[in-house]
Amino acid sequence: MGVSHISNRSEKQSERWSRRGVLTVLGVVPAAVLTGCSGSAGAAESSSSGGSSATASVKAAKAPTVTVLPADGTKKADFTTPVTVSVTDGTLAAVKVTGNDGSTLAGTFNDAKTKWTSAKNPYSGTKYTVAAQAQGAAAKTVTFTTKSPGETFVGYFTPEANSTSGVGMPVSINFTHAVKDRSTVQKAITVTAEPAVEVVGHWFSDTRLDFRPETYWAAGTKITLSLRLKDIEGQDGVYGVQSKDVTFDIGREQISTVDLSSKEMVVKRDGTTLATYPVSGGNAQHTTWSGIMVISERFKQTRMESSTVGLGDEYDISDVPHAQRLTTSGTFVHGNYWASTSVFGSENTSHGCVGLHDAKGANNTSVAGYKFYDSSMLGDVVIVKNSGEKTVAADNGLNGWNLSWADWKAGSAI
Repeated sequence: MGVSHISNRSEKQSERWSRRGVLTVLGVVPAAVLTGCSGSAGAAESSSSGGSSATASVKAAKAPTVTVLPADGTKKADFTTPVTVSVTDGTLAAVKVTGNDGSTLAGTFNDAKTKWTSAKNPYSGTKYTVAAQAQGAAAKTVTFTTKSPGETFVGYFTPEANSTSGVGMPVSINFTHAVKDRSTVQKAITVTAEPAVEVVGHWFSDTRLDFRPETYWAAGTKITLSLRLKDIEGQDGVYGVQSKDVTFDIGREQISTVDLSSKEMVVKRDGTTLATYPVSGGNAQHTTWSGIMVISERFKQTRMESSTVGLGDEYDISDVPHAQRLTTSGTFVHGNYWASTSVFGSENTSHGCVGLHDAKGANNTSVAGYKFYDSSMLGDVVIVKNSGEKTVAADNGLNGWNLSWADWKAGSAI
């Protein structure tokens, strides 16, 4: 019985303590809940942090996008702007642009290596393939074709490629279309010499540009003309088409001086007198130009007709021997078989040319006309003095040597 009594009290006490325990437990529930909430917030943060990392990973894993301009498949792309390659979500590793002629376009990356730009514009009328690769990605290949220019021009040059000329030969370029932007066109043309010497261009008109050094070329000089006119805009909508190098050589030095007071011509080869010939120059009504002239054309025989030089029907000779042109306007040094031998060295009787005794048929090797022609070449210098006429215009033939160096350089556009 006692045991039961004690048990009952214990049960009641236990009940009491249980209720207190419950109350005590209930009392700390908020703290536990708060702790639980705190724990839940931490878990949420952890989950959120894990989500940010996942998003960043997704972004990091996003594939680079490469864009090429002109776009793939373009048929008439502009050739006046550079080729560009750009990338988003990455960096560029390599870019190669190749034309269907085997040429390539070089270029440079920006500092971030997110953009590549060609150093020069693509050529007109050319198909290009662009191979661009972003870091860690496969290469992208794009093809496009540039349009052809609507209107074009070329420059016809003197002397001919691989020829040998005298020391007075300038490099003369005549354009098929008037040039408005002289500076741009001149920058696209260079003339260099070996041994080196300063060579400057001079515009005589909007269709003619000549190059020369300050004094005659040195004998044995090698000259290179570089034409980079392709896609150079000479004037609005008119583009050049040439891209080539031309070389020619300078031979020995031959300078002939014609004194029409003494009526003789002294020929010097490399500074040494080679020959002296009696001559006949222009008469008082048709004086010969004075000044420095350069042989620009040579004919074993040619027809000379007075009507072509504004002298009516005064003469028409079908077989003038050993004719060498000195001016565009019609001055020649040539053989003469129709005048008396006594004329040469004693009278000036021509219509402005310089004549030497010669024989009909141009085959007699013993006469002065033949000998001088045989010793000459294109580009040789012929100086005329004491003719009673003013100095020939610098653009009348290849005669720019009549301009001072200062005046010559003043005609440059760069």
